[in-house]
Amino acid sequence: MTQAYDEAYRESLENPEEFWGRHAEECFWYEKWDKVLDDSNKPFYRWFSGGVTNTCYNALDMHVEKGAGDRVALIYDSPVTNTIKKYTYAELRDEVALFAGVLAEYGVEKGDRVVLYMPMIAEAAIAMLACARLGAVHSVVFGGFAANELATRINDARPKAIVSASCGIEGKKVIPYKPLLDAAIEISEHKPKNCIILQRPMETADMHPSRDVDWAQAMKKASPKDCVPVLATDPLYILYTSGTTGQPKGVVRDNGGHMVALKWSMKAVYDVDEGDVWWAASDVGWVVGHSYIVYAPLFKGCTTILFEGKPVGTPDAGVFWRVISEHKVKCMFTAPTAYRAIKREDPGAALMKNYDLSNFKILFLAGERSDPDTITWSERNLGVPVIDHWWQTETGWAIAANCMGLHHFPVKYGSPTKAVPGWNVQVLDEMGRPAAAGQIGALVVKLPLPPGTLPTLWGNDQAFVNKYLRDFDGYYTTADAGYIDEDGYIYVMARTDDIINVAGHRLSTGAMEEVLADHPDVAECAVLGVEDPLKGQLPLGFLVLNAGVTRSNDEIVKEVVEMIRERIGPVSAFKTATVVDRLPKTRSGKILRGVMRQIADNKSYRMPATIDDPSILKEIENALNTIGYASSRATATPS
Repeated sequence: MTQAYDEAYRESLENPEEFWGRHAEECFWYEKWDKVLDDSNKPFYRWFSGGVTNTCYNALDMHVEKGAGDRVALIYDSPVTNTIKKYTYAELRDEVALFAGVLAEYGVEKGDRVVLYMPMIAEAAIAMLACARLGAVHSVVFGGFAANELATRINDARPKAIVSASCGIEGKKVIPYKPLLDAAIEISEHKPKNCIILQRPMETADMHPSRDVDWAQAMKKASPKDCVPVLATDPLYILYTSGTTGQPKGVVRDNGGHMVALKWSMKAVYDVDEGDVWWAASDVGWVVGHSYIVYAPLFKGCTTILFEGKPVGTPDAGVFWRVISEHKVKCMFTAPTAYRAIKREDPGAALMKNYDLSNFKILFLAGERSDPDTITWSERNLGVPVIDHWWQTETGWAIAANCMGLHHFPVKYGSPTKAVPGWNVQVLDEMGRPAAAGQIGALVVKLPLPPGTLPTLWGNDQAFVNKYLRDFDGYYTTADAGYIDEDGYIYVMARTDDIINVAGHRLSTGAMEEVLADHPDVAECAVLGVEDPLKGQLPLGFLVLNAGVTRSNDEIVKEVVEMIRERIGPVSAFKTATVVDRLPKTRSGKILRGVMRQIADNKSYRMPATIDDPSILKEIENALNTIGYASSRATATPS
């Protein structure tokens, strides 16, 4: 029977105010809302307008006051430092209240922005929650991002303070953060008044005498702060997403709708109850870390795990099984890349046999398309349901999923199952007409979006409209292409823009091209994402050099790889580029990236009718052959 799912889905679309208003009653409010859904300023819909609440209170204080203060709220598990530390709800509340006092001491108030540039340590979550406690707006930047990328975010968010640490640990390598932070502040136009720095023992940072504050010393002198009431429609955080080079795109999340939707999702989507142990193996720099390491599990009263390590190499491909076993994890959420890495290192899952996984019930995958091979390997070895689901930084939680707390539908490989209640997902053709079942088109969501999604972009309402709402009137554009089958299963086939997925990280090839084009010897370039069995996709660069350049191609390629590393960061995984005489284009001058990608992925492709010179494609194939990408399987068929 699909009754629970069917009823929830129908009500969420036909009567969203009653549906979400009922679930909002499970949260704490200082003052109830005037309207569940405020549509008075379309297309800027607002949820729970007039309501007054506090996100931190709902995540921590409420559970303590209900008598659950002794329950473990957060487990910090760090195989790279050989550390496991547990915080009860009462202990975490007290630490957060104290750090909120530190922030307040240095002038942070309701509405101020605070940039967090942190590794995967408990203090990252404490800092996020402390901002929420004060009503300040946090903006977490992935630890180790290059200085210029950090600077663009500082300039856009204009934070009063920055919270960072002396270093992070990537695998077995210590990454100093402070030099990157200092360089970012040096080149940014906006200068924060203070930086609060957590000194880690493996790398001590040099402190700026007038700007930097030692975390530990400040905590010793701080006085705890109570939660500050904020409007449901006030911003909770800004999270910068792909394509920020030169033009920052800060996704805004509000307090009220975010709290209601995420708390509901823990049971409805993930089948997790109060007191269950939950693990999202991601990073607080990404949306998964915001939604499902920090906020949603604490809203629900779960125990959440914050893991500082890698699926392999810290110390081996059995570390996931050790964490699941040791902490009695019920459900895990990670990217398919993690399981591909484990499968590559331990294809027979021999290390799994060393651990008791009897408490483990469900594995959820997201962040990129889950390939059937990874799903079936996981199903076979874990013996539990393996659930793919689809969502985005902008949406904040799942658009489509097998909602395990409502009904477990049969899995169809390649599909994240059906639209989650609240999401009116449709497929439209180029003319904006509904596509037939099985017909590929633009995957869109009919407005209004459910609570918990982005209400706008930070400081740029017009960019929000242009980016997400302009393509199809009355719809949010996901920028994904796909189809819905006759059973209502959604299939996400490809991006419709230039965003690629590298190990679950959404990166802009356009931002990479901007860097390549800055090389003095490069006249023209293209970057595309090619298939990779481990990371999902990897960026591959094509360079057309200026006339008269006599330097070695290898030398130039080495330089542009280093430029990407410096300006975008190692997370880009940009390691390969090739020099070509010219790029394939349409007669109007558009580079045929899709065709180039098919050649690189050894797939047959249709010769575009608009191509300017078909012979260029053979040149591209030859260039790719020299670096091990193309093969004779990449054959063209007439258009």
